[in-house]
Amino acid sequence: MDSKQAEEILLKYKAGTATDKEKAWVETWYNRMPVSDLKLSDEQVAADQAASWAVFEREYASRTKVSKLWPRMAVAAAAVAAIVFGVWFFNGERAVVKQVQDEVAYKNDIVPGKNTATITLANGKTINLSDQKSGVVINEDKLVYNDGTDISDRDHEFSSGSRTGEAAMLTASTPLGGTYQVILPDGSKVWLNAASSIKFPSSFAGLKQRNIELSGEAYFEIAKDKAHPFIVSTDQQKVEVLGTHFNINAYTDEGSVKTTLLEGSVRVAARYPEDTRHPEFISGSRNSKTELQGSRSASGQAVGPDLRQDDVVLKPNEQAALATTGKIKVSQIDPELAVAWKNNQFIFESDNIQYIMRMISRWYNVEVEYVGEIPTDGFGGAVSKFENVSEVLKPLEATGKVRFIIEGRRIKVMK
Repeated sequence: MDSKQAEEILLKYKAGTATDKEKAWVETWYNRMPVSDLKLSDEQVAADQAASWAVFEREYASRTKVSKLWPRMAVAAAAVAAIVFGVWFFNGERAVVKQVQDEVAYKNDIVPGKNTATITLANGKTINLSDQKSGVVINEDKLVYNDGTDISDRDHEFSSGSRTGEAAMLTASTPLGGTYQVILPDGSKVWLNAASSIKFPSSFAGLKQRNIELSGEAYFEIAKDKAHPFIVSTDQQKVEVLGTHFNINAYTDEGSVKTTLLEGSVRVAARYPEDTRHPEFISGSRNSKTELQGSRSASGQAVGPDLRQDDVVLKPNEQAALATTGKIKVSQIDPELAVAWKNNQFIFESDNIQYIMRMISRWYNVEVEYVGEIPTDGFGGAVSKFENVSEVLKPLEATGKVRFIIEGRRIKVMK
């Protein structure tokens, strides 16, 4: 491939008309270039283009699996493409890659989070779960890892929380930089994001509803049981489920609680002071045969398609954002964005730097400090959560819109 052909591909990439193969080559070329080579002569650029194309031809021909790097936009070969954050800037007919900040800024790199969590029993005892495992199964009489391995702890039996034989309340928690899967007594699966927790009974036997409490963020795959609705409560809302896949982001620093439905149907209701608005829903006295109703308020009146009060019923690929005012806004969303964390990815789509840094702060367990004016640009792209933090920050910095310095476990952000 000569320089003229390369320039044509780069221009097609910018215009959004490049083929999947051409997009992947552009992204591969960028990711192959070491930082020190980002300032290249025309001859060096042409040589690297030709070498990259030759490597890519071999890799692309042997790999059929592809992964989305830009939702609805860029598709690249998973074997060779890593991340693209709008790093291509054009000057006339020549592509120029912004030079990233001095490597000194990343001399104190930070490793990613890992599988780590605790189970707190009703008696206050805390069990540290192995970081060599990815999940825990809650049986009525014991705890086991999701590979069948017993959890070796003499005091982890919890079949009864009192002399009356009632189910004990357990809490599964992840720290900053942690994630874990929890399989509940009914077979429902819960994936906890960093700095999150769920509180639930050791058994749902004899209960009209399956009630749990959530803090932080979790993805749910609920076992179907129409006679026993599944209720997820956060500080601001309650979600009623009959059997479905959904994600709830209830981090207190995000400004709103976001519930995203992937499959099935859920009803989202705001929680009011002392839960006086909907006692039949909140207390669990609702008839167990009640089905989820259509998109109407609790009073039975039809509500608008976007802004709804009191409660809403979501359809797949819809997201309910509950504001602190109690209003719920429903919108269409690519569910891939909401559950990227569960699939071990960061995916951004025109997101501001503060939102991105909140995600980074939780997963890498770091503090974030803004120096001077906060960048207001939107950023988009995708990267594995298991990269060191520098590999997440460098592509952002390559846009020329933001800079970072790592100092211990603090990341400084500046324009």
